[in-house]
Amino acid sequence: MLDKYSTNIVRRPLSLIANVADKLGLKANHISVIGFCLGCCAFPAIVFGYLNIALIFILLNRIFDGLDGALARRHGTTDAGGFLDISLDFLFYSLIPFAFIVANPIENAIAGSFLLFSFVGTGSSFLAFAVMAGKRGIENPTYRNKSLYYMSGLTEGTETIACFIAFCIWPQYFSIIAVVFGIACWFTTVTRIHSGFHTLNGQSA
Repeated sequence: MLDKYSTNIVRRPLSLIANVADKLGLKANHISVIGFCLGCCAFPAIVFGYLNIALIFILLNRIFDGLDGALARRHGTTDAGGFLDISLDFLFYSLIPFAFIVANPIENAIAGSFLLFSFVGTGSSFLAFAVMAGKRGIENPTYRNKSLYYMSGLTEGTETIACFIAFCIWPQYFSIIAVVFGIACWFTTVTRIHSGFHTLNGQSA
């Protein structure tokens, strides 16, 4: 829901950082992998209770995720790059709740598992429609620079990162935050399936 606004806010500073990365000879795919590795460093930090450090790695992951897009737009987006970016993003999104489950399985397992289940709903509905939209040449007027159709919803990347930040700041409320956000994810899933089906069905008519 908030991605279109957050994208506009960070576009200029990311463009400035992209200038430096470009001069260093870094490519978008390099940045995607580096960002994912930084995000993975949040896992041991969460498991061992260093949540301030975990928060830093989570934010670094998101900065690099925006930076790879800024670099890709300079040299032209590719299907391979888009595939790598979205695959690593979804792995990262699943890693953070899993880390909190491992850190405190007794208190966090059920709520964390529900959230991961919810992520399957948002991820599958997002990617399934993107495949069909690409097949039919359907373009998204809001995110024309994306390498695949970016289907909006109540819970997008910005809201997910806000959820992860809340986990790190208030770990004692992990279960409550996870369940509330999981319910919001299911609202997104249902609306995406409904609108996606009717969009594709209308094109078939």
